[in-house]
Amino acid sequence: MDYLFLSAGFLLSLLLGMAIVPKILLISYKKRLFDQPDGRKIHTMPIPRLGGLSFFPVVLIAMCLILGMRYYWGYPIENLPASLTLYEFLFFTVGCMMLYLVGVTDDLIGVGYRYKFFIQLLAALLLTWSGEWFNSLGGLFGIHELAPGIGVPLTLFVVVYITNAINLIDGIDGLASGLSCIALVVLGILCAVQEEYIFALLAFATFGVIVPFWFYNVFGNERRGHKLFMGDAGSLTLGYTISLLVIHLSREDMSTPEVDYANLALAFSTLIVPLFDVVRVVLHRLRAKKNPFLPDKNHFHHKLLRTGMRPRMVLVTILFVELFFIGLNGLLVDVLGITWLLVLDIALWVAMQLAINGRIKAHEQQAPDSLTR
Repeated sequence: MDYLFLSAGFLLSLLLGMAIVPKILLISYKKRLFDQPDGRKIHTMPIPRLGGLSFFPVVLIAMCLILGMRYYWGYPIENLPASLTLYEFLFFTVGCMMLYLVGVTDDLIGVGYRYKFFIQLLAALLLTWSGEWFNSLGGLFGIHELAPGIGVPLTLFVVVYITNAINLIDGIDGLASGLSCIALVVLGILCAVQEEYIFALLAFATFGVIVPFWFYNVFGNERRGHKLFMGDAGSLTLGYTISLLVIHLSREDMSTPEVDYANLALAFSTLIVPLFDVVRVVLHRLRAKKNPFLPDKNHFHHKLLRTGMRPRMVLVTILFVELFFIGLNGLLVDVLGITWLLVLDIALWVAMQLAINGRIKAHEQQAPDSLTR
């Protein structure tokens, strides 16, 4: 019965997304609500950037309808009282709505990064208020149980970090949505295995609405008006939703002596590419004495493009890199432990970046040579 409702939530979101995304395209072209190309962007034609308008409303409809049907028919999820389910879900909904509205405003008229950061912090506070905060590091660097004075600020930082990481990686067609799809499927499966069906439903409902958008974003023809971007309304919604799932899976049950750090490792593994890329980009901007909050063209996908790869190949490469880290960490988490696994991930990431830097230099040297022949 539980898996039937999870499937129903996914299918409902999928169908609603398929119905709404074309309407968003139609409205965007009629009202000429476009993302204009510039020197930092890859696209060369004005393209609608309101695809993310469908994400939060569709997920909300799917969640409310499926949960309402379950409780109405006498199948409470996880045998929890409706009041407790409503309590956490309402706090998440308010936080997500705040970010959604800020994202819509930014997509239409623009919003300063300071104001967006403030709203992200308020939304993160709502998650901690509902009880979703890091109470343990699972043994990372020998640290286990965390006091609220440490766990709550850490949670605020992680929510803002993940939300911005998803936003910043949204640089080529299908990248942010593709990485989010991988993360949501893995996180949803982890929640379902633990019988955390409310959170699994959230993951699969969000995954369902992304699928139709992803096809329009990757395969849509901009000359025929079939292409659109997700915009900040979509990326902020996805980042906040994934943050909740990661935090929930990373929490430990302090009433039992067993320490399970596998979920924490796997949850963060689903976000290694955007999380590591933000650190690398910020360090690069600081070394160049630039504002770390201002955009540039030094993200992972920008570097791969500079090697001569086409955008579609860059997308496939990054998605496979993410899957590689998830698979590797899933195999080695019980062998190495969470601390050494993090060290291995960082070492592999640095080695990969150095190899890409070498490939960029080789490609840039070849380009002038080809022009002189």
